[in-house]
Amino acid sequence: MKVAVAGCCHGALDKMYETLELLQRRHNVRPDLLLCCGDFQAVRNEADLRCMAVPAKYRHMQTFYRYYSGEKKAPVLTVFIGGNHEASNHLQELPYGGWVAPNIYYLGYAGVVRFRGVRIGGISGIFKSHDYRKGHFECPPYNQQTIRSAYHVRNIEVFKLKQLKRPIDIFMSHDWPRSIYHYGNKKQLLKMKSFFRQEVESNTLGSPAASELLQHLKPTYWFSAHLHVKFAAFMQHETNSKEELPKATKFLALDKCLPHRDFLQIIDVEHDPNAGDSLEYDAEWIAILKATNSLVNVTQSSWNMPEKNGLHAKWDYSVTEEAIKEVLEELNHDLKIPCNFTLTAACYDPSKPQKNMEPVHTINPQTTEFCAQFGLTDINDRIQQAKEESSGRGECEEEEEEEMDSTGSAEEPSEYNTDNSGLSSFNPDEILLDEEGGDEDLSTCSVDPSPDHPPEFSTSFSDIRIMPDSMVVSSDDAMDSNNEELEKSGGSKQVEEKSSTERSLKRVGGDENGNGGVKKIKRRNQAIYAAEDEDK
Repeated sequence: MKVAVAGCCHGALDKMYETLELLQRRHNVRPDLLLCCGDFQAVRNEADLRCMAVPAKYRHMQTFYRYYSGEKKAPVLTVFIGGNHEASNHLQELPYGGWVAPNIYYLGYAGVVRFRGVRIGGISGIFKSHDYRKGHFECPPYNQQTIRSAYHVRNIEVFKLKQLKRPIDIFMSHDWPRSIYHYGNKKQLLKMKSFFRQEVESNTLGSPAASELLQHLKPTYWFSAHLHVKFAAFMQHETNSKEELPKATKFLALDKCLPHRDFLQIIDVEHDPNAGDSLEYDAEWIAILKATNSLVNVTQSSWNMPEKNGLHAKWDYSVTEEAIKEVLEELNHDLKIPCNFTLTAACYDPSKPQKNMEPVHTINPQTTEFCAQFGLTDINDRIQQAKEESSGRGECEEEEEEEMDSTGSAEEPSEYNTDNSGLSSFNPDEILLDEEGGDEDLSTCSVDPSPDHPPEFSTSFSDIRIMPDSMVVSSDDAMDSNNEELEKSGGSKQVEEKSSTERSLKRVGGDENGNGGVKKIKRRNQAIYAAEDEDK
């Protein structure tokens, strides 16, 4: 089957789906599934904008609300993970995953589903060591710390995913697995993004948690976004025994959703022709959720997952075939995910803007139903219980401010030595947030003055690449040979030749206007949505 993979969507759903329709009209290629690797921005209303960790001037309503309200429907089944620029209050309603709109499914903090026999997993958020060992304690309304920590990866999600034994076909993460750049054309990457050099050379770019999962899961494909650059790599995994068959992962990072960017990729994935067209639960994953349910934590205290170190009576939470069989029997062997999408918040009305709408902590009926069906803890219900128990000591968010230091870091060190989210501090294409607050007021809601007329994109077919049979990167590329272009070494072919007027994706020592010399970054929070820099 054909799978479309998108990078950071940033709420531009119309642009994304229009590009897919263009693909079908021009080349008769219709993807069966669309995957989005984070920064999806499922913003329903002004309150959701207040929960998105970006400077106020970048808080635009975009077009998701039209799909949420039912005005529009996604033309292709869409599955996405969360990034670091999301309406965190909305996604928090679905910690185990669920529908954010008809035909648009969120994988949750971490999750595994099946579509036509293809096993798809993912983990939401980005890595920050000072929050990695905490529980999911955040709740709206967020403060200056929790609006960020809400999207930080937690060790419990990584632990759950590491209990998987059956093969994974596709895996998604928002930030890149650390070290993956050593398995692709690193020289070309640094030509396009020279500000990555220090972190690449010190091997601190990317998520160590994602790297750990990559080495454990060994999926056939791994897709990421976050750094706003296209990059392919091929990683051959080491075998643990002579009997084990060699495994390799084809890695691809996608660009952001903007005109003339490589934000969309089409790949052919082997599937089960006898499988149905519905999105399905994964029986092993459900069994793992049941097995690890006792580990659910909603406090901000740092804690370690069970491991074989003499301190834990049990450390292996992987599941048996019998446990998987029990899940199948519970579901009467019908793994189809119910289409039980429900509106849980008022939808944005362009004719009646409500800039002072406040976010509330919501229990989503989808999560309630899922937890009841499988005997799981509803994380948001647990958080609300904790808030009620601590009501005598003040509101939830006030407690968090008092107990956390100015950076939101925990007293105990992380098991990882670094504190790196996988985002270079000098990436001018990313919205960067100062962990100590910065000079931007995140509490001010700013709505796009023309939400019904978002920035027009000239839909260009250069935004799409169709992946060939193999994404193999040559060994010369992996060793930084003189071959400077990944496309020449087995990379993807363009569906259509780019016109000479399209701007280059490369930045080789100059600015986007082609001027030579060192690129000067005038501000950290450079525009991610607008094509032109406001300072120019």
